[in-house]
Amino acid sequence: MSRKVSEKECGPKNGGRSEENYSYKYPTQEEVISFNIRESKKNEMIDHPNHYGGEDNPYEAIKVIEAWELGFNLGNTIKYISRAGKKLRTLEDLEKASWYINREINKLKNN
Repeated sequence: MSRKVSEKECGPKNGGRSEENYSYKYPTQEEVISFNIRESKKNEMIDHPNHYGGEDNPYEAIKVIEAWELGFNLGNTIKYISRAGKKLRTLEDLEKASWYINREINKLKNN
């Protein structure tokens, strides 16, 4: 349902602006649904992005990393390998995975 705020409710006599300069539109049901869909997609991209496996996937990258107790370097290696090919920059993801695995190798060599 959509309606404009009346002159009586927001007009200059009540400290507001005239109807020509100000109106409030209640969102339609379609606008509310569209807003909720956009917000849920934002949360999905934060909580369980599809390129990391998604919430319902038992092999979502973070679940595997935590289950295997991989730590930062190896965890990032798994993260980038698991999402390679699911986004636009496959080569970049593989190079990042390589960078983290090499960092872990150098850490082990120096200890």
